[in-house]
Amino acid sequence: MEQTRSLPRGDAAAPRASAPAGDAEAADAAEQQRSQELLRRVRERIARDGGWIGFDSYMQMALYEPGLGYYAASPAVLGAWGGASDFITAPELSPLFAATLAPQVARLAQDLELDTVVEFGAGSARLACSMLRELADAGAWLPRRYVIVEVASGMRARQRDAVAALPAGLAQRVQWWDTLPERFDAVVLGNEVLDAMPVRLLHRLESGWVERGVRAAADGSLAWQDRELAPGSALRPTLRQLAPGSVTEWPEAAEGFMRSLGTHLGRGVALLFDYGFPAHEYDHPQRTEGTLRCHRAHRVHDDPLWQPGLSDITAHVDFSAMARAARESGLQLLGYTSQARFLLNAGLLDLLAARMAGGDAAALRLAAGVQKLLGEHEMGELFKVLAVGRGLAAPLPAMVEGDRSAALDAGAAD
Repeated sequence: MEQTRSLPRGDAAAPRASAPAGDAEAADAAEQQRSQELLRRVRERIARDGGWIGFDSYMQMALYEPGLGYYAASPAVLGAWGGASDFITAPELSPLFAATLAPQVARLAQDLELDTVVEFGAGSARLACSMLRELADAGAWLPRRYVIVEVASGMRARQRDAVAALPAGLAQRVQWWDTLPERFDAVVLGNEVLDAMPVRLLHRLESGWVERGVRAAADGSLAWQDRELAPGSALRPTLRQLAPGSVTEWPEAAEGFMRSLGTHLGRGVALLFDYGFPAHEYDHPQRTEGTLRCHRAHRVHDDPLWQPGLSDITAHVDFSAMARAARESGLQLLGYTSQARFLLNAGLLDLLAARMAGGDAAALRLAAGVQKLLGEHEMGELFKVLAVGRGLAAPLPAMVEGDRSAALDAGAAD
């Protein structure tokens, strides 16, 4: 069964499996060799670090180790629906995602007198290329530069191929940054970026919280092992809702990203699309096994230590933590709502109606894609949009109706 990343993997009712099974998920000889080499490097890292590494260190290697990690070695893992990819994101699912977002980006840029768009983790570059085409067709505003910040070398190569297919006048606007400048002014985009950042794992014992990490077993495989947390670790207050035996995630890397964004972004706004919850929902008493999930061949499994480098590993986003980190770094919270509400406010249905009335040959496919973008049991409700920035009034126009910013602080009091 094919799956988008909109599957509610963190819900208590979500199906769980120890590892994928069946021919569709079988790794070929080259993949097995790559996984074994990555496993060897992980074991070496564990040995260097005294026999244990935090899960965040393991996840970083499993996804981004040069030449071996999931994103570093397999740029085709993200692709069109029904293809050989492991998952599909909103820009791949429907061209109307970019078509709806483009006027919003142009309006924000014009209001703030910006000439730059910065996209983090651009994947296949489908959003970047579609956005530039839509803006060019509208004829109102085009960025002087569209910057992509991509840490996975394999993905960057795929992005360059996609950009090369653009008209020359658009392709020349695209550039890549290896590091962030001390300050930049821009409209910032991030679609399913936060969920792919390494997380630390926490396990609650009767005596309190400990950190769950990875060790090397005697047979050479990887196994879980808990360790005490460093004294003074600042854990979110809503963790008190979880009973002993619960496991959850600590998004330390994503919090660091939000603080870095606040340090470097001058005048501008960031729109971050991802699946997740505010903290009081993230730590719902029934969500005792956390939200960490793996994808391979459009199937979901929950064993991130199985065949390192061959599965996507993600965790839902704690949007309360993201908003808090942004505000701590000086950014203003400009809105938080569901993806469905944002896209409806931004005119998605009007765009769909116009293209269907115009006799678009792919009208039925467009309608099906919109249903997945908006559907409560698809991407519409599980996916959220967080807006932060400087220099604009809150909430943003596309978030005035249905803004849920107040929910981000619910349950935060000690």
